[in-house]
Amino acid sequence: MSKQNLNVTERIELIRNKNRPTVNDYIPLIFKNFMEFHGDRHYGDDHAIIGGIATIKDVAVTVIAQVKGRNIDENKRSNFSMPHPEGYRKALRLAKQAEKFHRPVICLVDTPGAFCGIEAEERGQGQAIAQNLMEFMMLKVPIISIVLGEGGSGGALALAVCDELAMLENAMYSVISPRGFASILWKDPSREMEAAGLMKITAEDLLGFGVCERIIPEPAGGAHNDSAVTAENISEYLCEALEKFKKVDVERLLSERYNKFRKIGMYDFMQEEQI
Repeated sequence: MSKQNLNVTERIELIRNKNRPTVNDYIPLIFKNFMEFHGDRHYGDDHAIIGGIATIKDVAVTVIAQVKGRNIDENKRSNFSMPHPEGYRKALRLAKQAEKFHRPVICLVDTPGAFCGIEAEERGQGQAIAQNLMEFMMLKVPIISIVLGEGGSGGALALAVCDELAMLENAMYSVISPRGFASILWKDPSREMEAAGLMKITAEDLLGFGVCERIIPEPAGGAHNDSAVTAENISEYLCEALEKFKKVDVERLLSERYNKFRKIGMYDFMQEEQI
């Protein structure tokens, strides 16, 4: 559980800190022998998502990760961590390959949302995300997803259909970004922080709602204060989760994944009045 008494505004400032570690920092610290694969075998290679095979504690895994940049050049290369449809198709290609070779899939989520430009829509952005939702739900290997910073809308959910979802302590996960929320509700994106306070998008909120299963602690002041400690915390969690899911057969895995998403949300059933 969280040990830092921070409000949502302070957490947003932390996850948007330019020095916050990205997957380019975490992957070398957590995994060994990482070999990146490129392309969706259809259009091209999207630098907003990287993926490949690696080992963690001698367990072979497939790693799929959304890439944030530290400077303008890195952000331009990764399209500010907003994947195109070919990025999601690459992710699905690697997930299906993992299924073929019985490797667990580890997804690292960090995006404000999928890219919504005209070219992305022309190449089937909505279809690519929907295909991932469907295929990941039926994937016959364990899927573990971790929200590292921002987890925005369908762009994040496309890599967060999983058997267990964890969040770093200061991470956010939401159906829409706070700025988008404010733009729609009040027609005023400057009320972003006010919106964030209403949306219940912190790790503690989502643990309480049953959306995520684990909060991974960060050093005081945020992950950027000691990326090695944060990486070690992530690694310990992953090893624990991989050991747990190693003992689960495929039929039970799929059933529990289905039930995980079916139980999210609150429903109030009302009987019709008898006339």
